[in-house]
Amino acid sequence: MSELQLIDAVKTGELAKVEELLNSGFDIHQQDEQGWTPLNWAAGRGDLDMVELLLDRGADVSRVGRDQRTPYKISLAARHTDVARLLQEHSSGDSSAGNYAKGYLLGDLRKFSDWREDGNSRALSDGDVVFLHQDFSVTQLIWPGENVIFNQDTPEWRDFCSRQLQFKVPDDFDLIAALREK
Repeated sequence: MSELQLIDAVKTGELAKVEELLNSGFDIHQQDEQGWTPLNWAAGRGDLDMVELLLDRGADVSRVGRDQRTPYKISLAARHTDVARLLQEHSSGDSSAGNYAKGYLLGDLRKFSDWREDGNSRALSDGDVVFLHQDFSVTQLIWPGENVIFNQDTPEWRDFCSRQLQFKVPDDFDLIAALREK
């Protein structure tokens, strides 16, 4: 009898068997030779019912194997968006948005009624490309926090960015959708 009966049952999608094994005391966090738990395997298979069962029984969404990927990251890599959304609801910020920035012509940003450039910035023209970051600061270069020319995060600025510039920080699901379009 395999020590990894629970993982084996998850791999083959045997929901009733998994429930039976959990009821008989099998460790929900057992790991295989790759360090993957039953939840990692269910996420990779895209088995929403299995993921729900494991989460209901207390599976830890932050456990990683040797590849250092959480079940959320595994489901994203396999493009199982329903599973990824469920895991995202149970996680504490396992997102890959990171430091997002998008380039704009400075003239488009200067249309904001309360635009005030940092006095330390070099003379810039409306045709210069600058970068709007996910924290709503604007920099001359793509690196966040360097060469900042505007840093007034107000509701009005956020509204301008959203409505006028169509600025939105993509989440993992936007990235998956973009991959599907290709």
